[in-house]
Amino acid sequence: MTKINLAQIAQSPAPLRLGCFISALLVLWLPFAAPIYLLVEDTNLESILTMVLLYIQFIFLVKLWGKRVYQQPQILTHYGLEFSRLNGVNFVQGLALGLINILIVFALQGLLGWLVWQQPKVFLLKIILEGLLVGFGVGFAEELLFRGWLLDELKRDYSIGLATWIDTILFAVAHFIKPLEAIIHTLPQFPALVLLGLTQVWVKHWKRGRLGLPIGLHGGLVWGYYIINVGELTKYSGVVPDWVTGVNNNPLQGVMGVLFMGGLAWWMRGKALKVNYD
Repeated sequence: MTKINLAQIAQSPAPLRLGCFISALLVLWLPFAAPIYLLVEDTNLESILTMVLLYIQFIFLVKLWGKRVYQQPQILTHYGLEFSRLNGVNFVQGLALGLINILIVFALQGLLGWLVWQQPKVFLLKIILEGLLVGFGVGFAEELLFRGWLLDELKRDYSIGLATWIDTILFAVAHFIKPLEAIIHTLPQFPALVLLGLTQVWVKHWKRGRLGLPIGLHGGLVWGYYIINVGELTKYSGVVPDWVTGVNNNPLQGVMGVLFMGGLAWWMRGKALKVNYD
């Protein structure tokens, strides 16, 4: 690819730039992913290997993209992924905030008699550590992708308001790239995912573009749900319908989850509005 072509990409509309980047990522990924799909029989291991590979190549391509297309060799820092004490503190704060909020949701349902707490059926410390690792992985990957790369590409062309909404809708829709039956089964979580996407953009604005708090908050939410769900710490009593507490025992798929995410989004929007950041 010549310098002229790269310059043309930088000046192209956002949809075309996104298409170029995703196409390049697939060209890099498929030759390595195809043998994994063919040779690995364990579907969980297959999924882990292909996703880890995809994300490693995503980071490699993002750095190359920033350097060659935008002449920004420190593009990850530009996205907000700075390795500083402040960003680290923000990450820990977000992790605690996410975990505490999930525990509050389940504790409130317990007080209302909608669920009962149970003794863990597995070694709880193992679940806590596993959940922390999963939460960090999900939070890091999704926030760098959506509130880092994608939001930056959108803000280059659109107002911050429009970029926020496009980023948020694409974030929610991306969680439904799955078979039709699974889409229908998990569709009730779409409103909560939209609210989560808005929350994360506003959190990033509040922290003046740093990704530490968004990664931590996202990771903390995943961590808390992982501990309770995988640890089988609760059992719903059936006092209210599952569309209130959450379909499939997932609070994001119920009224409680939507109210919870709505409150969190409202709070973070207020924080973001006090900061003069664009």
